[in-house]
Amino acid sequence: MIARHTIGLSDPLTHTDIPDEERLNDGLPQSLEECTDTYGLKHFKVKICGDIRIDSERLAKISNVLNTNAPSDFAFSLDGNEQFVDPAAFRGFWEELNSQSNLKSFFKRLLFVEQPLHRDVALNEDIGEVLHAWTDRPSIIIDESDGDLDSARKAIQLGYDGTSHKNCKGVFKSISNFLMIQKLNQDCPSRLLIQSGEDLCNQGPVSIMQDLCVAASLGIQSVERNGHHYCAGLSAHPVSVQHEMLRHHPDVYAPTKKGWPSLAMDHGCISMRSINASPFGIQCMPTLSDYENVQS
Repeated sequence: MIARHTIGLSDPLTHTDIPDEERLNDGLPQSLEECTDTYGLKHFKVKICGDIRIDSERLAKISNVLNTNAPSDFAFSLDGNEQFVDPAAFRGFWEELNSQSNLKSFFKRLLFVEQPLHRDVALNEDIGEVLHAWTDRPSIIIDESDGDLDSARKAIQLGYDGTSHKNCKGVFKSISNFLMIQKLNQDCPSRLLIQSGEDLCNQGPVSIMQDLCVAASLGIQSVERNGHHYCAGLSAHPVSVQHEMLRHHPDVYAPTKKGWPSLAMDHGCISMRSINASPFGIQCMPTLSDYENVQS
């Protein structure tokens, strides 16, 4: 599974972007360039704020970091973060952003744009008029707007190119969306619809494994992995749980210099071997008794 690494709006891009008082020194990479070098990352999820000046400057910096540190085949998705309430405004923003000469080669690596329109308006009927008329637009999917069982179908009818999978939105709902998208792609192969893999900071030892398990079952090969670099691995869990995870899932977790396990990645990928071989994705389910004597 390719880990699509989130680049948040305030995430440091280089080591020099981190003030001394904010350096974590926990043995894990902190800046984008450090994460890319450490994990061999090749897929990224870039968040934007909707301000053309701020976004264009930051995207140019991100492009420079990735061109220097990432593999030559790196790619990225763009998370619109519901920053727009008017589809025409987003189209203008996108066209201005895409016209900047220093970003042209970067945008050739774009996978898709996620939820640029606010959920309050994203599925309004008039959105379809804009999307269907915008023939040279990027692939656009919904995420936060996928709140009902028929949201993905409605979005595709309006002209969106798909939706996201998250375990928190419902596993069986994602399976239903998967079957619908597969059928539509078979019926109209000239229009490739997408089911992406996104994340809500899924943590180990359980939720991240089960999320990966479902994503693999859906054939999703690139999944946003947010939590692995926003916390110190499994350091907050009892040592007994840490040892069990290393024993049963040595391809998914690796010990850090500090001793506790963290998500293991090789060339930007997470091994699915032990996850696919386990019932519901995890071989050793922690119990409440593991946590009874943990000191806060």
